[in-house]
Amino acid sequence: MLEGFLSPSLAVVALSLVAAGSWGTSDFGGGLLGRRAPMLGVLVATQGIGLLIALAIIVARGEPILHGNDLLLSVVAGLGASVGVGALYRGLAVGRMGVVAPVAAVLTALTPAVAGIVLDGLPAIVVLGGMGLAIVAVVVVSAAPGHDDGRPSGLPLAILAGLTLGAMSVLISRIGDEYLLAPLAMIRAVQVAVFVVVILAGRQAWRLPRSTWRLAAFVGTVDLVGNIAFLVAVRQSLATASVLSSLYPVITVLLAATIVRERMTRSHAAGVVLAGIAIALIAGGSSI
Repeated sequence: MLEGFLSPSLAVVALSLVAAGSWGTSDFGGGLLGRRAPMLGVLVATQGIGLLIALAIIVARGEPILHGNDLLLSVVAGLGASVGVGALYRGLAVGRMGVVAPVAAVLTALTPAVAGIVLDGLPAIVVLGGMGLAIVAVVVVSAAPGHDDGRPSGLPLAILAGLTLGAMSVLISRIGDEYLLAPLAMIRAVQVAVFVVVILAGRQAWRLPRSTWRLAAFVGTVDLVGNIAFLVAVRQSLATASVLSSLYPVITVLLAATIVRERMTRSHAAGVVLAGIAIALIAGGSSI
């Protein structure tokens, strides 16, 4: 991929930013979908579309079938993704978004970052500083003013979401390099199966209006692109890829401000600036 044009370390930075941009965009689109259709239906549709695209590319590439430990890792990662996404959306629904969003985002970044340092060793001090600043940027951008409205904090759900989604990143980083789309397809297949079971068991609403399918297809495709970029990057540097890709809330905030004219607060603007500095530190340190 980008390794032919950039050094391996800078390629990790570039791919991680592609992942962050894709996830931030898909989250924004998913948020718009959630306003127009049942959330479980949105999850099934977007993940199902991603699954179909991944399967088509797998067949075209002649990618080998998952087996053994790689198959097990992909299935477990899919279950973790289902729990993580479910806990995140439940936490955002019943708890305080200003607590749930930043805690989940930071833990999603920190869990694989710590694992990456243990497995791959410490990066350069400049990169470490950039990683720390990136985490601060995620907190600043994700946080919202709190309100004493009687809602529970949602902290346990946020912790569950962050730890499981972070652990999923660690799992997919251990999958064999001969695979590209196969692990992502399996993860999506497990997610779709879990969400369908929840819909059927709880008789939950799920049908999407026909007018939303084009946006659902876009969200599912962009999300898949982000996961491909992350999978390639995380195999090179688990810590750097995990922290940089966690900057996706910055993209969501920028899109909300420019497309739906959502007001950007000073703290949001400060978070965007911090994210830019963090990227420069990590990229500069990676080129040393």
